[in-house]
This record gives sequence, structure tokens and C-alpha cells, in this order.
Amino acid sequence: MTHPAPPPGCPAHNADDAPAAFGFPLYDKEFATDPDAVYAHLRQYGAAAPVELYPGVRATLVTSYAAALDVLRTPETFSKDPRRWKDLNRGVIAPDSPALPMMAYRPNALFTDGADHARLRGAINDSLEQVDPVALRGYVERSADVLIDRFAALGEADLVRDYARTLPLLVFNELFGSPAEFGDRLVAGMSGIFDGVDAERANQELTACLLELVALKRSRPGPDITSWLMSHPSRLTDEEMLHQLVLLMGAGTEPQLNLITNALRLLLSDDRFAGSLAGGSLPVDDALDEVLWTDPPMANYAVHFPVRDAELGGVTLPAGDPVVISFSAANNDPALAAEHRTGNRAHLAWSAGPHTCPAQSPARLIATVAVEKLLDRLPDLELAVPAGQLPWRPGPFHRALAALPVRFPPVTPAPAGSPRHAAPQQYPGPQQAGPQYGAPGHPAPGHPAPQHAAPHQAGPDAADAYRTAPSAAAPHSAAASTAAPRTAAPGRPAETPGETSWQPRQPLPPLPAPTPSTRPAATSTARPPASTGTGRSRRWSSLVAWLRGR
Repeated sequence: MTHPAPPPGCPAHNADDAPAAFGFPLYDKEFATDPDAVYAHLRQYGAAAPVELYPGVRATLVTSYAAALDVLRTPETFSKDPRRWKDLNRGVIAPDSPALPMMAYRPNALFTDGADHARLRGAINDSLEQVDPVALRGYVERSADVLIDRFAALGEADLVRDYARTLPLLVFNELFGSPAEFGDRLVAGMSGIFDGVDAERANQELTACLLELVALKRSRPGPDITSWLMSHPSRLTDEEMLHQLVLLMGAGTEPQLNLITNALRLLLSDDRFAGSLAGGSLPVDDALDEVLWTDPPMANYAVHFPVRDAELGGVTLPAGDPVVISFSAANNDPALAAEHRTGNRAHLAWSAGPHTCPAQSPARLIATVAVEKLLDRLPDLELAVPAGQLPWRPGPFHRALAALPVRFPPVTPAPAGSPRHAAPQQYPGPQQAGPQYGAPGHPAPGHPAPQHAAPHQAGPDAADAYRTAPSAAAPHSAAASTAAPRTAAPGRPAETPGETSWQPRQPLPPLPAPTPSTRPAATSTARPPASTGTGRSRRWSSLVAWLRGR
């Protein structure tokens, strides 16, 4: 395949440079800074283009929306099983390559096809359906308050380090019945895997941590996702348990962090979202849709392997070579009309086909509550640097800010025992709780637990945040209830009046059907003004109040 000349100013290469041996690199700072320029250049190849995910790791990146759907919806031609990976089988890929934690085979729902996929996916779906979305919302709100109280009086913060990185871990400690002290280790493991920095060590640490969690839940099951997976009729082995947990926790922490921070960046920098509601601004939910279209948390992933030589949009794909879907490039395919995206959820950020994310609603719920709570508490929040100067973390798969510095008038936190720190009120809502479905990590069972590194960008107070979260001492308590005390699960104290567990009292309805991956007609309509207030202080307060009253 001939290489088109790079366009002037392409961050991947200067105009006088020759293309890389395997294609354009997606692992350097230049790509992280301006991926859209790289995607625009790669489209010169057609529907797909050669890229280098990491040094020596070649792949084909699909940049066309239509071609991406062809791959995602045709499992008989494009397999998810990495045991077909020719370069790995031939020894071309180094054993310590940072690509392996994200791409090599594991017996989980992401890297399997057919009956194996159906069995593992069924266990995940059934376990997620048992989570109470009302309790999930309440715990996100309380965890957010704990974190905001840490920096509210300072007048400045890095929302990556001080807020969005830790919040999903607090929530997931609760969902999975994970001891609070596991938080540092999970942060270090997940960050290292996604960033490709000492990925092998990070993978070992993550594996050791989750093996301990599996052993703990075997001896002391409780009302949590880990225990529900163990008791599922599919009878998962310890190895299968380990790999499902890495899949679920990784997909619900790092991508969740990116969804929250990318949405906050948009809300704080885009004039469409910065005005008052009376001035025609869009609410938080629409900001999330915009981010999922333009800056999805996982920009490039859904690795497939052709079972035979295949053709895609005129591009030949050899059997056994990795084919990566660029959700970001496909969403922004010039062949698609860019208008009327408000309310249109036909983007590919949740993937499509058999491996569509089964937990889209809870992922949106966590992000929405995290953003609303922050803007409600700090209504005069603004970026501390111009949006164009915000740093991005390098990596071929994610779209992740390295920092999100903000400033605001200092606010005195409410004292302990105030209504804000009480059990949250009951919120109605159809969301089905559970983590986002995606995949990091390539655990290696049997590795000893290494001395773990400090959490990536977690800050000196990150560990304390896990230990001082509202339910750190009793991590399974959730939203308020007037029910009488119930019998405790094995190894767990009996609940007290006014508490409820993550186990719902009645079976919840099944997950809503995934959004079809075809572009529907525009569904948004003009919203009547809900406020006539002006000024930054009233801007976010009126926005959040209006959202809660919908």
C-alpha cells in the first residue's frame, strides 16, 4: 500500500518525513494533542489505514462510520479472539509490549465469540441487573460531596487528580464490595495499563489486587457485583472471575474518568454551554452526547481479527492482523451530516453489534451526577488556563486529559452531619446501574503482588479519600429507606433502619435496548427558557435546578 503524503501541519509527521514503517504512530504526544488532524490524513487511505499502536505493533485503523459498522456487526468475518493475532503468535510482539494488557487474549466477554461470549456476557448482564440505580445515584452524590469538600475552600483544583479520577473508584469499591484500601492499587494498575507506562508491572499489581478480592468474596460473599458473578448459574471459575472483574472495573473507571472530564472541559469552554438557560444553552445531558460524538472516552478500540483475508471499503485486511475501530474518527466521518446531533445517540462511543456496551445508562448516570454535583456546589467554576493549553495523556486507545485545572471563589464546606452529608433522597429514574462495558488489562494469574507504585496522578490525598468516603467503614450501605432491618449476608453486619443494600427489594426491569447504530432523524426540540437569571453564579445553579425538576 502506498503512503499518501502527510498534509502540511500534520502532527504525526512533518511534510518532509517518510511515513513510519508500520503506519502512523498513535502513541506519541503529537497524536494526543491533535488526533483530528491525524484522522483527516488517514482518511486519504480510504475506509481504513495502517497505524502503529505502540512501537512495533502494527494494526489497521477503521476511520469510516459505515465500515466500522460492517466490522462490528459481522462476527463471522471479524473475530474478537486475539489468539488469531499472527504477529503475536510469530513472536514479533515483545512479551513486555504495552499493547498486551489491552489486546492479548483473556477468557472474558470482550475477547470471546459465539457460545463462550454468550455465557460470559449473560453472567455480566444478570449481575448488573441486580444493582439498584437509586442507590447508585445516592452514592455518587455522597462520594462527590466528600471529594469536593477537600478542595472547595482552596479556590482551585485539578479536576482530574482531585475529583474525576477518584470518584469512579469510590463508587466501584461500593459496587464490587471492594475493601477501601484497594483503591490506591486499582488506580495505579488501571492508569498504567491505559497509559502504556510500565504496563507489565501495572498489570501484575491489578491482577494481584483482584485475586485478593476474588478470594475475599469466596469466603465472605455479600450484596455486590463480585458475589453475584460468583453465584451465577454459569459457574465462573476463579480465572474467569478475575478476567470479568478486570474487564468491568477497567471499563467503568478509566473511561468514566474521561467521560466526566471531557464533559466538564466542554461545559467550561464552549459558548453553547456557557450561557444561561434563557440564553439558549444546552443542559449537561446534551453536553455528554456532544462528548460521546466528538471526544469519546475510548477513542480507538474494539480490536478485531479477520478470520480470513477480507476487504473493507476497498482496503485489504489480512487474516490475523489487528483491526481497530476508531470510534472518534467514525463519529466524525465527513460522510455523516454534523447537524442535529443534540439528542441523537447513533454515535459509536458504546460500540455496536454483539459487543455493544450493556451498561450505557449507568455510565451516563454516574457522569451526569458527577458533573451536576460539581456545578451545583461551585457555580462560578472556570478553567484556570485556556482550553487549548490543556494537556492530553498520550495513548492509542483513550482520549484522556492529563489535568483539568480550574479556579473558583472559595466555598466553606458544610459541617459533618449537615443535610448534604445525610443519606440522599430517593430519586426516580429508569437507569440500570452497573459499570461501562469495555476492556483494559491482561491479567497474569499466579503473579505475586509487587510493591505497588503510587497512584498515577492521584495526589497525596487520594488514599485518604478512599478511607474517608461516607461508607468506608460499611461499604455496602446505600440510599435511605424506611424498611425494617433485614438479615445480613454471610460475613456482613445486619443492616440498620434507614439503610438499604445494593440488592434491590424487587427484581428490576431488564436493561433498555441499546441505541441502534444507525443515524435517526433529529430528535431534539427547542427547550423553553427555565430561568431569566444572568451572571456566572446563577448560571450553573439554575441549570442544575432545572435538570432536577424535569
